[in-house]
Amino acid sequence: MAGSYQLVLVGTDGSDTSFRAVERAAGLTRDAGGTLLIVSAYQPADDSSLTREKDILGADAYQLVGSAPAEDNVGRARDRAVRAGAGSVDTLTVQGDPVDVLCRVAADRGADLIVVGNRGLNRIGGRILGSVPADVARRARVDVLIAHTT
Repeated sequence: MAGSYQLVLVGTDGSDTSFRAVERAAGLTRDAGGTLLIVSAYQPADDSSLTREKDILGADAYQLVGSAPAEDNVGRARDRAVRAGAGSVDTLTVQGDPVDVLCRVAADRGADLIVVGNRGLNRIGGRILGSVPADVARRARVDVLIAHTT
């Protein structure tokens, strides 16, 4: 299908709202016959960063620290994408800041579209860590769809 999004990248942090963005992106790739690339960024799981993240984010810290939760997040997101009709699904976990990771992977892989939810982290975490959707939309070199997930 000419002019359609053939490689759609979607970010997930393991939250229910990010999984809604995955489902939205899966529908786009299903309709276009494209590929969905599900990406989760994470921070290293050393004791000091884990303590600091828990102080800031509380129960949500598990979603951002260490590669094992990120692998679990993309696995669960893949299952949801397949149930939503995505035919071709790839996953990737990358250490780093979510905005940096999403923009870099989109450029490296030649994504046509980045999909992010309008809200992933709780309000306190979002205020401290910044707005991933707004920052991705500002920095990405490709189209960005901010899915209403709340």
